[in-house]
Amino acid sequence: MKRKTQRMIYVGAGLAILAFAGLLAFFAIGDNVRFFYSPGDLKQLASPPTQSFHLGGLVKAGSVHKDNEMMLRFTVTDGAAEVPVVYDQTEHGLVPDLFAEGQGAVAEGKLGDDGTFVATRVLAKHDENYMPPEVTDALKRSGEWQRGRPE
Repeated sequence: MKRKTQRMIYVGAGLAILAFAGLLAFFAIGDNVRFFYSPGDLKQLASPPTQSFHLGGLVKAGSVHKDNEMMLRFTVTDGAAEVPVVYDQTEHGLVPDLFAEGQGAVAEGKLGDDGTFVATRVLAKHDENYMPPEVTDALKRSGEWQRGRPE
């Protein structure tokens, strides 16, 4: 066999191995992908998703209620639409400390038959401008606090 033929066989085998590895990675990642929708996005869909997905938006003020101390009900809104959410803290754990009305939240779960989102996980989003209270107080005392910054 000529040297050029051997080199082409090695290159072809290497490309086949890389293609196989890429295919395996693609299928492994595909099973773990969760789509993200806002309430407005869900409203615009022709048919609601049947698989698990992420629902994100703001927790509507006045919508957070606890049933039986551990069943949490709240509404996620993006200004254009609202989606009611139910989350069982007994089964899935407590919501994060940053979870509050008027704050951003992302819930993972499925849409129920009645249009209520049944969450299996709730994540609270914090403000990118967050600064620890101690730092804020120190800046205010030193006179370096800039007006217009969030409190």
